[in-house]
Amino acid sequence: MPAFRHLLSPGRINGMTLRNRIFFTPMGSNLAEEGGFSGEKLKDYYEERARGGAALITMGSVSIGYPEGASNWRQEAISDDRYIPGIRAIADAVHAHGAKLAVQLHHAGLLAMHDMLEGRPLACPSPPQASKDSGDFVDVMLEEEQARFFEPYATMGEVKYDALSAQQIERIVQMFADAADRAKRAGVDAVEVHAGHGYIFSSFLSPAYNRRTDEYGGSVENRARFLLDTIKAIRAAVGPNYPVWMRFDSQEFLMDNGITVEDAKAVALLAERAGLDAIHVSAHGDGNRGATYSTGHATDIRNGFVANAAAIKAAISIPVICPGRIEPEDADRFIAEGKLDFVTMGRKLLADPHLPNKLAAGTPDKVRPCIYCYTCISNIFNSKHVICAVNPLTGYERERAQYPAERRKTIVVVGGGPGGLESARLLANKGHKVILCEASSRLGGTAQFASVAYEPNQRIVDWLKNEVARADIDVRLNARVTPELIASLKPDQVIVATGAKRTMPAIPGGNRDFVFSGDDMRNLVLGQNLESLRGKTSGITRTAMKMGAITGATGKLEVLRRASKVWMPIGKRVVIIGGELVGLELAEFLAARDRTVTVLEEGTRVGKGLQLVRRFRVIDECRHLGVAMLTQVSDVRIGDHLVTYTNEDQQQRTIAADTVIVAKGATGDLSLAEAIERLGYPVATVGDCTGVGYIEGAMRDAALAVQTI
Repeated sequence: MPAFRHLLSPGRINGMTLRNRIFFTPMGSNLAEEGGFSGEKLKDYYEERARGGAALITMGSVSIGYPEGASNWRQEAISDDRYIPGIRAIADAVHAHGAKLAVQLHHAGLLAMHDMLEGRPLACPSPPQASKDSGDFVDVMLEEEQARFFEPYATMGEVKYDALSAQQIERIVQMFADAADRAKRAGVDAVEVHAGHGYIFSSFLSPAYNRRTDEYGGSVENRARFLLDTIKAIRAAVGPNYPVWMRFDSQEFLMDNGITVEDAKAVALLAERAGLDAIHVSAHGDGNRGATYSTGHATDIRNGFVANAAAIKAAISIPVICPGRIEPEDADRFIAEGKLDFVTMGRKLLADPHLPNKLAAGTPDKVRPCIYCYTCISNIFNSKHVICAVNPLTGYERERAQYPAERRKTIVVVGGGPGGLESARLLANKGHKVILCEASSRLGGTAQFASVAYEPNQRIVDWLKNEVARADIDVRLNARVTPELIASLKPDQVIVATGAKRTMPAIPGGNRDFVFSGDDMRNLVLGQNLESLRGKTSGITRTAMKMGAITGATGKLEVLRRASKVWMPIGKRVVIIGGELVGLELAEFLAARDRTVTVLEEGTRVGKGLQLVRRFRVIDECRHLGVAMLTQVSDVRIGDHLVTYTNEDQQQRTIAADTVIVAKGATGDLSLAEAIERLGYPVATVGDCTGVGYIEGAMRDAALAVQTI
């Protein structure tokens, strides 16, 4: 039986035939031109996903009243006929690759940023009882993020709310119908009504937000009336054979009195009777809670909405579309089991737009994996356009495109971490002779160690290693590069991707035998340079880790993760000095293995380096695991299994520690690059040697460095 037989089989919604069951999720991209117009940048972005084999591309959050009801910076619009030419150009580009195009019709309601900024009252069922100040949404933001997030609101007056009258509701209904008609005239194949995620229809459907007592409040039927009237109006505008569906919340998490699955089943049935052709299942939650944004629509939970989708599918007779971190093999199984009909992939198709084609070609191992770091969505919060940590061409499809080299050159790449691996891969694809030198005995760099605490990192490291192994690349392990070696190789150019320099900060007591630096932890976990740990670990521990390295067990990170749940050479009481990305991910990892963890951070916030939405998730998990995250800490000193520090109130505090881990001290290191440059060779620097930028920085630097070589 062919792999992914069900996922790759044709599907149908109303009269629209689809080449497979994979849709590109409607996502806000912030790639529109000024004024909401769809231009070349947006077209390139959607066209690449169509070229990659998705059956349906959905333009996400297209404003039906722009600027009225618009929520995002650089949001695309369909509120006037002048927007039709740009949308038609996207439709033509998508159709040229055999895909269909849908437009997601959107009115933000309570989340309409443009209305707030321009002094219009926010359309809603009832004035809300809470604001972003009532949760942890703002508290988790770094100071620079807060400044950027609130900058547009600096000159804004008091936010006003407009509990819509029946006449105002009728006006918005007509706006949706007019927008659907424009989409059809623009050559778009289908429309999706955005009825979820806290936007206009979601707020009416939610008992937590809709406290009306008229015909638009109270019962499920009344709360759905606005939506159902809109569906009927759209159907009248586009006719019976044009596909129309909605995306809505199957559940509201992390809040009392929110939408339940039973509510959603009832609404889905009503919507089918009103004329819908399919149901796109999603979820939302308390918008004041940071964890909502990785629990709701962009869930961090594998197959997070499948149970809800299956329950809704059992209640209706039209197709069900489901998102929610569904891997291709799971999607194929769920379709076969009748739990859903189509799957939407957003983050996966940002990471690899050609995922569908690679599945169809029988090469799923060539799919570049998403690492669920939320770089893409976090950029939207920060009023920037969408990007991807592992695919630097996302959002820059034209600007960063890679082409075959005019002349084959010899390029030496120094460093086998993500930046070096990606540089080598891209250079080989361009036709260059590539020599990749790695000082250690294995590829992957520091990302290998980071993958122990955060498993998705391992996927991109493994993919990079596999791609390098397939390519015509001369890989040299245990090859420490010196200027003399470079001179002997006589390359045309050198790329230095040697990673950060890690130095132990000057902490009183930092030389004690229970204090581990970042390098110590990496050596311990990966079973390398174990003699450097002689004074800090027992002979039994070093022997065990050495045997793991010899047998290859320490190279199998999943084995390490499982074994660490049973045994780790780490004490029960752990203090981590440094609360940025590395420190916080390590804290979560250790706390999940029954360690009592305290994080000491000198800054005002923990989690710097984690993208905002993932930071929401990690901090929430750490809180649930009992991790103490202390900020504005100074004067840290390490005594005899004690750590003393001064807190933000200038009080001296002391806590017990069996193990202290120093998760700070990484800085850029350009010394090798500068030494090679002095020999007269052109040098490009990539990744953490230029300053800590993690995987996203390494992959971006690699794409930019090799583009002109």
